[in-house]
Amino acid sequence: MNLENYFISQFNSKHIGDDGALIDNAVYSKDAFFENVHFKRSWMSCFQIAQKAMLVNISDAVAMNAKPKYALLSVAMPKNMTKKEMQDLAEGFKTVAQRYNIEIIGGDTISNTKLDITVTIISQTKKPLLRTKVRKNYLFAFTGELGRSANDLKKLQNLGQIHKKSKFVHIELRDNFISKSRRVLKAGMDISDGLCSDLGKMASANNIGVKIIKKMPKHVTCSGEEYEMLIAFDPRDEKRVKMYAKQSRTKLTVFAQAVRNRYTNRCKAHHF
Repeated sequence: MNLENYFISQFNSKHIGDDGALIDNAVYSKDAFFENVHFKRSWMSCFQIAQKAMLVNISDAVAMNAKPKYALLSVAMPKNMTKKEMQDLAEGFKTVAQRYNIEIIGGDTISNTKLDITVTIISQTKKPLLRTKVRKNYLFAFTGELGRSANDLKKLQNLGQIHKKSKFVHIELRDNFISKSRRVLKAGMDISDGLCSDLGKMASANNIGVKIIKKMPKHVTCSGEEYEMLIAFDPRDEKRVKMYAKQSRTKLTVFAQAVRNRYTNRCKAHHF
């Protein structure tokens, strides 16, 4: 058990285990976005930082087929931040909030030595998509392309330049595909820690193993912060899932199947 899972195991709640906590028809989710952990100020503008902080949190709502309604922001800012930088930060939050019809209803601001952001998203859902309910022979698939986020992060760490529309900065959420295909999906979660790591979480939640049917390079399967969707569905619904993917212009790759063995994640943990 890695340190992240060990710490989470110290809390006993039936609501822990998905991308957000489902209570009645509401989903509560929260993620941190910290300077020198998730980004460096030299890599992104304050506007881009705020945008990404919002999107990585909305991704949790999308993963559970929930519609985000409200946001609470906690922003710890260094004292040397200018008013222009604060304005850009606020505009980044507001731009994404307006795109998803989210109302920012409060939060907290404090002085800090660096820029640290946490966002709480409150969402509503009539038909939640959980990580559980995967059975033997179900198929696993992921949306989009994986690996580019890790490649761009490596470039930035080596003082290189990335494209202005890089996936590391501009996240494309799959809300349209999930809402269209929910009726045939059995399980889902967003890919934030890498495909193999998040597949391990889903396998553990369902006490099943995994047979990989499409081999991919390690840098693709271990790439974190992709914010694509990992989904599971009955093989009998494969054509319908692919039809919904085509309708929403979403690339979909079927890569594994649920079996009765033990799944081993060979990717390094991102958090500790």
